[in-house]
Order: sequence, then C-alpha cells, then structure tokens
Amino acid sequence: MIIGNGILANALRLYDKEDVIFFASGVSNSLETNSAEFEREIALLKSIIGQHPDKKLIYFSTCSIYDPSKTASPYVMHKLTIEKTIAQKCSSFVIFRVGNAVGRGGNPNTLINFLKNSILSKNKLTIHSNARRILIGTDDIAIFVARHLQDLNNEIVNLAYPYQYSLPEILSQLENHLNENADYESVDEGSFYNIEFDRYTEDFFKGLSPDEYLKKIYSSYL
Repeated sequence: MIIGNGILANALRLYDKEDVIFFASGVSNSLETNSAEFEREIALLKSIIGQHPDKKLIYFSTCSIYDPSKTASPYVMHKLTIEKTIAQKCSSFVIFRVGNAVGRGGNPNTLINFLKNSILSKNKLTIHSNARRILIGTDDIAIFVARHLQDLNNEIVNLAYPYQYSLPEILSQLENHLNENADYESVDEGSFYNIEFDRYTEDFFKGLSPDEYLKKIYSSYL
C-alpha cells in the first residue's frame, strides 16, 4: 500500500505490498514554513495508522535532522514530530532518514534539479566550498527498502550513498553530463556533519566509487 504520488512513491510501485504501508506523501520541501502543510501530513499519517493498525509502516524522513544549522527549522522539527508520532502509535515500523534524493522530474528546488536548471539557464551560482552533501537515487531507496523489509523493525535507518560530496565534485560531474559549463563562484563558507551508516547501507553500495555513483545518478535521472 503506497501513500503518495511523487517521485519516491512512483519508484516504490514495483515493490508494493498489501501488508505494508509505504508512506511517501507529505512535505518534501525542506524550506517549507507553512504550518498548514505540516498539519496536513500529520493528519493524514494519523488517519492511515488508525485505519491500518496491523500493517507495517515505512516512513521517509531526512538526514537533515543531523545538521546543526537546521535543528530549529520548521521542516526538521516537523520530521522529528512525525518520527515521535510513529514510534508512539505504530506496533511495527521503519523510519528511513534519507539524503538528498534524486529522481525523475520532481521538485525543481531539490539540489540536483536546481543545479541542472541553473546550468542550462546560464544562471550564475554561488557555492559554499566547505559544504558537503549526501545523495541517493530514488530507485536505490526503493530497492534497498524492499530488500530489507524483513530485516528491519521498529528502528531508524540512515539511507544514502555513504560519502559526503563537495559541491565542486557534484558540479564537475554535472557539467560533464550536460556538456555545459556552470557559471559559479566559490565562497569560503558552509559545513558538513557526520552521519553513521549501518552495515546494510554500506554493503548495498559496496564496490561503487563516489565518482561512479554520481555518473549513475546523472545517467539514470537527468
């Protein structure tokens, strides 16, 4: 049972199961500040849990929870509230905290879509040279979740390719893929935060270098 119709929900279609709720609906914009949007997701989640108390719930949260610069953001506080609600109300659940998800289409404000559109539109970018980002393709999210549904229960899992990409790394490969040069300047700003990944995540991406994974993401989704 899949709740949602965005890029992640579509990636999960092949792995739909009647006895599992894949909750892939709700607030996806990390810059959202409208409380009505957050309240709508919480209301929908509680309704679904109430209607299907015996089903295992799979929820997609965010690794931004670990970012010390975003602890007070409405989006992160909302995700933490959702996680707490699930832990209190669900008898069986898995919460996946995902990195920057890359899929086919979707929100133009996500990192890769924003960079791609800026390059193609010849817009000048300012990038923080000290910033790092973790990435994962939506198909990989779906495959990983389906593969480990039985291995995981009542826990939180960090899910992304286990490497912190610098923005120049991301842009360089993107320029190669698009065969276009980005117009950008670097400023000595930004930071990154450490994230721990369990053995399932490490094993899932084993044998794939950071450079290879970027190429895979761009060729698959852009």
